[in-house]
Amino acid sequence: MEYTIQTSVTGEFDDVVDTTIAALEDEGFGVLCDIDIQATLEEKLGEEFRQYRILGACNPPLAYEGLTEEIELGALLPCNVIVYETDAGEVMVSAVDPQQLIDIADNEALDSIANEVHDRFERVLTSVADESESSSEAK
Repeated sequence: MEYTIQTSVTGEFDDVVDTTIAALEDEGFGVLCDIDIQATLEEKLGEEFRQYRILGACNPPLAYEGLTEEIELGALLPCNVIVYETDAGEVMVSAVDPQQLIDIADNEALDSIANEVHDRFERVLTSVADESESSSEAK
């Protein structure tokens, strides 16, 4: 079962992270947390790992609407968007698929919210891909 929606882009890792955050903001999401997995694994375990960031994204109006329908929904929030280097040298941007995630709650009242978040994440990924493409064409 696929549980993410994703796009693969070329570009500098930090630029892709910045573009992703800007695209999330354009779609009404705030980034509540930004976890640098590479730095954390190095610090805590002394292990080297590829560049990998987890962005905890939240759209307050949609989160509020969901929480009023299902108080336990908070256990699934914020929605994670990950940015990481691939072995092929590209940068992958993936978002949790809220339509898959919301099935856990088994509450049909959340379906329209999940669909809205899914559509916004699709636009975020399209924006990141378009920005990456236009940046590489400009070089």
